Amino acid sequence: MKLIVGLGNPGKEYEKTRHNVGFNILDKYINYKNLDTKWKEKFNGLYIESNINGEKVIFLKPQSYMNLSGGVVRKFIDFFKIDTDDILVISDDLDLNVGNYKLKDTGTSGGHNGLKDIESNIGTKDYKRLKIGISNNKDVDTKDYVLGKLSKEDRKVIDDLFDEIKIVIDDYFDIDFPSLMNKYNRKNR
Repeated sequence: MKLIVGLGNPGKEYEKTRHNVGFNILDKYINYKNLDTKWKEKFNGLYIESNINGEKVIFLKPQSYMNLSGGVVRKFIDFFKIDTDDILVISDDLDLNVGNYKLKDTGTSGGHNGLKDIESNIGTKDYKRLKIGISNNKDVDTKDYVLGKLSKEDRKVIDDLFDEIKIVIDDYFDIDFPSLMNKYNRKNR
């Protein structure tokens, strides 16, 4: 069983913000796969159960705000008995330019409060991530920047990037993670 977590903040006011890229990618993937889009609620999370390639998959959007995401993830892991090796977390990343992404199988949170809370709650830094670049603007406070709306241009770049991201996620279900990283990771452009 796999758990795919898209990180973001609940509520209309956060819908098109940089910090909600994880939610947006998850929504797009579910639509692309033509999955049942009736989200269920459990443990302060919205989730969809599906089956991909004969394996049960849970898609999760924690509803506890970004910096409390880990508690929701922990409850899903415990309830569904999911191994941390079978988790993929999709999040925004300030260190990657818009239009870039990176797969990682371990590492620090890089200052990302959602990832930091997940690590704290699951007790390890060894879980898979798909980081989507949102760039960084050093002239703006980080909190204000990540909670700011994506520009029309950046939103288009990320929407266009989804054509590649959906294939990456498809391959996540088919090949081992080191091979996935070798196939798709590239230098920040």
